[in-house]
Amino acid sequence: MLTSVEVGLAGKEGFIGLPLLVGFTTSATRVIMQLRGSAYRINAKDFLKLLPTCPTLAKKLSRYSLDLGMQAVHVAACNRLHELDERLARWLLMSQDRLEGDGVPLTQEFLAHMLGTRRASVTVAAGILQKAGLITYNRGHVTIENRALLEDAACECHAAMKKQSVKWDQEADRLGTLPR
Repeated sequence: MLTSVEVGLAGKEGFIGLPLLVGFTTSATRVIMQLRGSAYRINAKDFLKLLPTCPTLAKKLSRYSLDLGMQAVHVAACNRLHELDERLARWLLMSQDRLEGDGVPLTQEFLAHMLGTRRASVTVAAGILQKAGLITYNRGHVTIENRALLEDAACECHAAMKKQSVKWDQEADRLGTLPR
């Protein structure tokens, strides 16, 4: 029985705890850390005291919440409308966007969980991408061999999300609303 499905990814650009920005202390979503890494951590009370003193941080986190919301909308539609191999390609591209390098250390079991499908279906979808020379897959590690062709194999969702994010960046730069 499927109990959850991926609705977004956070990586080096991200922040976990967005409900705090609007005064909530709980979240309707669950975060699963899929790869080891490092992060900064701050107590919620300390964060809420700090936020009013850092308007740039507050704006950037608000902007990130828009990005994450847009991502969730696209991913939800994608999960309903597109074929599994296209969704897998999109998911691998989104993962690579947040990581350094071409490797994505994920098992088929975890990919199945993230894509809301059976492990056997992920095996078939990964096989399609591997036979096309886009990825190699070996025991819990996916290597993106040809990003440009993987982008072509993905549904339009990845490109649409990146385009919107760039558009927002350009607008923020033009308006001077998000100092860099």
